[in-house]
Amino acid sequence: MTFDLNSAPIVLLAWERALALPTDSLLSDTRNGRFTHATESTELTFLRLWNQSILSGPAHLLTAAQAYSDDELSDHSTMLRLTRLDGGRGLGTQALYYADDLELHQPEHTVHVSTGTQEVSRLESLCPPDDVNDVGLSSREHKFTVMDSGESDAGPLACSAYAEHQGLLAQLGTLVAPASRRQGLGRLATSIAAHEALAAGLIVQWQSDVNNAAAHALAISTGFSVAGLLTRISLQTGQTRHK
Repeated sequence: MTFDLNSAPIVLLAWERALALPTDSLLSDTRNGRFTHATESTELTFLRLWNQSILSGPAHLLTAAQAYSDDELSDHSTMLRLTRLDGGRGLGTQALYYADDLELHQPEHTVHVSTGTQEVSRLESLCPPDDVNDVGLSSREHKFTVMDSGESDAGPLACSAYAEHQGLLAQLGTLVAPASRRQGLGRLATSIAAHEALAAGLIVQWQSDVNNAAAHALAISTGFSVAGLLTRISLQTGQTRHK
């Protein structure tokens, strides 16, 4: 794996900003146990990163969550039970992976890469809508598409793209054409995009559903390190609240 824990404070700072937590709330050397942050948000979020845990959401749910361990709150079903009177709707549990350095593997053949948007649209048209929505290539500004040739009529095989997050992280996503899967093209595209992000001074972040074995295998084979879990529940406003 290629993540130095000396880089962990950068990741924690990014999440501190993303969750609108008080300054230095995740970086204090004296903080122990679960950190809770009451908000008026319509979402309950539980984040585990290395030895840290953070629960953010409405105050009454933070109080109710005191009866549960971190392991229990990482379970999507537990969070749904906790929010059942608030109209809780599951947004899933995602595994979080990071890399601050990756070994450079030179492919044996010439690789043709496009950074345009038309190629991404063509690739998405070849893939199932659920896959397209899960990866969200179009919303990531830095795109790297592996093409089947260097000709003007070349077709897209796989694309990995990243979006800058909080000025510190590169959120990475990869999509492979169905006919081109299981050929190592996802790993190739992911490696290209990740190295570009690292060269830009960013730490690379990969998120995938905990039940997505293919995404887990891709992250590990590329060199990412498992760092934690993110569980999110959407709350319906105007519902009877748990007292």
